Amino acid sequence: MKMVYMGTPEFACPALEVLAASDHDLLAVVTGPDKPSGRGRKLQACQAKAAALKLGAPVYHPESLRDNSFIEQMAALEADVFIVIAFRILPKKLYTIPAVGSINIHGSLLPKYRGAAPINHALLNGETETGLTSFFLSRKVDQGSIIDRVATPIEPDENFSSLSARLSDMAGPFLLKTLELIARPGFTPEIQDDRRATPAPKIKPEDALIDWHKPVDQVHNHIRAYSRRPGAYTFLNDLKIKILGSTQNDTAGPVALIPGLLKVQDKKLYVGTGNRPLCLTSLQPEGKRQMDACAFVNGYRIGETHTFNHSRKEVNS
Repeated sequence: MKMVYMGTPEFACPALEVLAASDHDLLAVVTGPDKPSGRGRKLQACQAKAAALKLGAPVYHPESLRDNSFIEQMAALEADVFIVIAFRILPKKLYTIPAVGSINIHGSLLPKYRGAAPINHALLNGETETGLTSFFLSRKVDQGSIIDRVATPIEPDENFSSLSARLSDMAGPFLLKTLELIARPGFTPEIQDDRRATPAPKIKPEDALIDWHKPVDQVHNHIRAYSRRPGAYTFLNDLKIKILGSTQNDTAGPVALIPGLLKVQDKKLYVGTGNRPLCLTSLQPEGKRQMDACAFVNGYRIGETHTFNHSRKEVNS
């Protein structure tokens, strides 16, 4: 089949590479426009564009998906299928162009976690399983008819970065299976059951602030869900601290600590929550690189009275 691939971030790259190496005809790749990045604010291509150029595929990066000239360009390609992974919402005039249809690979087991941040919300809610779903695009976001699903377990200490990377690696083989299914004569997709649907709205940086008064499992899941970007965060006096890793598997720590209070025991760092202490494994102080808990304790001389706070505190000079 003839394909146009649409994606922007790193998550979309492994499936693009698998598709390009397959027997399908990759006509073009549509990505986001170049954006300024770094100290010099030089224009930089997104990860999917860089991958497409390496593969030698024609690249389009329109400012607007509703631009008539872009839509005409896409129609002229005469693709059988548009494939969408981690991209923008396509207008009807665009997703109805292909002869077979437009397909999205979504990072959840739909109809659970419809929306822009399915992986984050699965971790926030302490899910033990997630996966990928392929479906035909329709007027309502993430509500089209399902082609296939593939499930995978979520490990107890797995965070957004590791889970996202694993799902990204799964997407290529899953995409090829999806294309096989829709090519079968008489294939019928599954209509989603809206009664089982749950939302996964876009996360905002301020959502990542940690509330240490919540139970330990909710705090742990919060850290997992926001690591590594934007990073779950808290404050140590006037210093913002990202908490990038924690574990509930450590049972040798203190029995109880008041919420936010830090304690060093057996060269490990614990913090109080709403019911029992949580062991922290990875932190990133403002303006510094990520470090393990031992380096953080030594560098900031953590003692018995240090407490993580909900807001930045003024410190007398």
